[in-house]
Amino acid sequence: MFIFLCYKLFFCFFPLLVVGLDDCTTTWCGEGGPSIRFPFRHKFLRPERCGYPGFNLYCNKSNETVLELPFSVKLVVTKIDYVSQKIQLHDPDGCLAQKLMNLSLSASHFHFLTDDLYDYSLFQCSETIYTYTIDIPCLRVPGYKVCAISSSDDYIDYYPLISCTKIHEISSVPWYILDGNYLYLKWMEPYCGHCEAQGKNCGLDATTRETQCTNSPKTHSAHMRRLVTGGTLGAFLLVGTFVALYYVYRSSRIKKEDHVKIEKFLEDYRAQKPTRFSYAEIRRITNQFSEKLGEGGYGNVYKGKLSNEIYVAVKVLNNSKGNGEEFINEVGTIGKIHHVNVVRLVGFCADGFRRALVYEFLPNDSLEKFIFRAGPTSNSLGWKKLQDIALGIAKGIEYLHQGCDQQILHFDIKPHNILLDHNFNPKVCDFGLAKLCSKEKSTVSITVARGTMGYIAPEVLSRNFGKVSYKSDVYSFGMLLLEMVGGRKNNDTTANTSQVYFPEWISNQLSQGEELHIRIEESDDATILKKLAIVGLWCIQWYPTDRPSMKVVVQMLEGDVDNLTMPPHPVPDTNRTNSIAGIRRRPHQIELAVISEFE
Repeated sequence: MFIFLCYKLFFCFFPLLVVGLDDCTTTWCGEGGPSIRFPFRHKFLRPERCGYPGFNLYCNKSNETVLELPFSVKLVVTKIDYVSQKIQLHDPDGCLAQKLMNLSLSASHFHFLTDDLYDYSLFQCSETIYTYTIDIPCLRVPGYKVCAISSSDDYIDYYPLISCTKIHEISSVPWYILDGNYLYLKWMEPYCGHCEAQGKNCGLDATTRETQCTNSPKTHSAHMRRLVTGGTLGAFLLVGTFVALYYVYRSSRIKKEDHVKIEKFLEDYRAQKPTRFSYAEIRRITNQFSEKLGEGGYGNVYKGKLSNEIYVAVKVLNNSKGNGEEFINEVGTIGKIHHVNVVRLVGFCADGFRRALVYEFLPNDSLEKFIFRAGPTSNSLGWKKLQDIALGIAKGIEYLHQGCDQQILHFDIKPHNILLDHNFNPKVCDFGLAKLCSKEKSTVSITVARGTMGYIAPEVLSRNFGKVSYKSDVYSFGMLLLEMVGGRKNNDTTANTSQVYFPEWISNQLSQGEELHIRIEESDDATILKKLAIVGLWCIQWYPTDRPSMKVVVQMLEGDVDNLTMPPHPVPDTNRTNSIAGIRRRPHQIELAVISEFE
């Protein structure tokens, strides 16, 4: 029985070995289904060279042919016309209008058959509306119906919409598409219609990567000769090769399983990379910029929705000077990294002069909201949670300095740029001022000072304190820690006279062995507060060589406070060679010479 099975397997698989397991032959998902050949390919059974990028098909459990369009819109292919280069699709769930809500063809090679496109608004109504509306039965719920009205209709304000609620927008679709379940698309590139019309095959030239026609009958004859040769050789070599064939069959099965796993991994990996959106898609995602989360000098931030479960924060940049560099910095740095304590860039928009950045949505706003409070004795998060937040921020910065292929210097660490997720886990954001540099270089050259006053390290402003390096981010993080300890900004001029330069006041208190009686609520609070204060004072040493690295900072925050030693006084010693004479109080307000450094 085993020999008979090997014999059968031999004649099934040996021709494939002769022709090649990755041969670009035509495939089908099921009987009566459309043929899959260039520019399309079966993504799990054919190598990438057999198709054109963006023309991947696969078979579902019902042996139907499926095409996945941008934003995970999956439709069943019912017909492919290779001569006229058109494809017919339908929604297996019977609700094409629902799929259109997430459809965007701007990132694909497919287009509608007409250029006469419209924007539609979907309304959920409790009463029937008969005037020039498109009824969508598949979206109906008990007691309500859903209808579509052209958004460009000048008379939309006169529609009887008192009983209606707007629920969605569908942008740039043909007028006839909403009341049916079939979608017709065309493609212009690659152009293979002339090959198909002549009865020839179309493919990519291996050298020029351009389309070319091949003689289909000759290819078929050569294919048949290979099959005959394979069968003949198999008959003579059956006895000597059946054991080897068993291992070949087993290896082939494992390879196919691995191939499916790899394809799945690549799909997931591609999903993690930033997506490029058009401005029309940004408007759709934000529901026409209806919910503003915040605003600043860079522009406004709006809440958006990619799907029913995925929310995003969309930062729409102003067209002011400098946005180009900050936009490139942001996409070029954060788009390459993934860390639990660094905000994730979902996508971006660069549509003419319109630029936007799409981030994961973090519902608890920034750290600034929770540490700068009016009452000196209140702390809504608690010191244990603040210690966890401080450690998370340190790990995020340490990853930027050492965990990436290139070292990333943030240059704008401050509470406003630390966002909190639903569990109050911190994430570093806003990489508009970031700079990439080699890990082998200990310093970096900058042409102008960058950052926010109060958090800028002295060496960024003046060469008297040393060269700019990753220690500049350490200084900013130290100021952030001390602000967490004090519950106010480090340059708060309304504070008590003896506490105007807060880091100096903290250092004096600790040096004299006094406890920091600041917002103490539980027995362990004093220990946590003291640890954060000591680590913060180490980080804000005015000379970069005196500051620890972020790796050491993480170890200090994770360790016991009894193992920490008191750092030197934060105000520079006037006896040091490079110090500026006369610095006593408020050194951050001393006028320092701004320098320009070049490579």
